[in-house]
Amino acid sequence: SYSRQLRKNMTKQEKHLWYDFLRTAEFQFYRQRVIENFIVDFSCTKAKLVIEIDGGQHFDDEMMQKDAHRDKRLNDLGYQVLRFTNIDIDQSFYRVCEIIKETVEERVRLLSRES
Repeated sequence: SYSRQLRKNMTKQEKHLWYDFLRTAEFQFYRQRVIENFIVDFSCTKAKLVIEIDGGQHFDDEMMQKDAHRDKRLNDLGYQVLRFTNIDIDQSFYRVCEIIKETVEERVRLLSRES
């Protein structure tokens, strides 16, 4: 499948985030998960959180519009989307991990109150 192919061909930054943080995070994350007709970089079902790592190609107008449309659709499905750039991963890795951890904990608390 296309998502399996993407898992095999993760970028350097995706690999870093996956192997050095998400894979062993407190709550389970998945790589290259299909949600509706989108393949997201990483997702945590329990927190309804999607994490996207954007390379330079995400900064042209057309791609930014696509990302905005996709984020809105994912929000409508109840997901929060966190976007980081390759530069964030390369230069502020521990801060990125902190933001993800805090967001997951906060969302799990909120979602458990709602149910």
